[in-house]
Amino acid sequence: MSVNFKGYSTIGTNNKEAAETFYDALLAQLEPKKLLANDRITMWLSKEDGSVILAIAIPYDGNTAHHGNGTMKAIALGSPDDVISMYDKAIELGAKDDGAPGMRAGQFYGAYVYDLDGNKLCLSLIHI
Repeated sequence: MSVNFKGYSTIGTNNKEAAETFYDALLAQLEPKKLLANDRITMWLSKEDGSVILAIAIPYDGNTAHHGNGTMKAIALGSPDDVISMYDKAIELGAKDDGAPGMRAGQFYGAYVYDLDGNKLCLSLIHI
């Protein structure tokens, strides 16, 4: 399987099994290819070009994973309905709300959630 690493993001997890279950369900509407890179890292790849949509990892140094204040991963979607659908799915899966779907600064349509490890996600439509 070919992997395109253009601009990819990796977020840490302390429970890889729970994080995989969460992201398998959350990203399902994008129909990604799942790549189990090794026992620490899992990646979800775009079906269009094989680029990494997201990767999760148990920290290499063995320390506890924790989110960064001001750190966020944006997941680009195709329509406002896609944003709403993924936001609703995230909340259903146990994510914490940080901003319901809507226009942001008059520039884009998006929603914000925190995943099970406290990583912040922006579910966004970038071409309005």
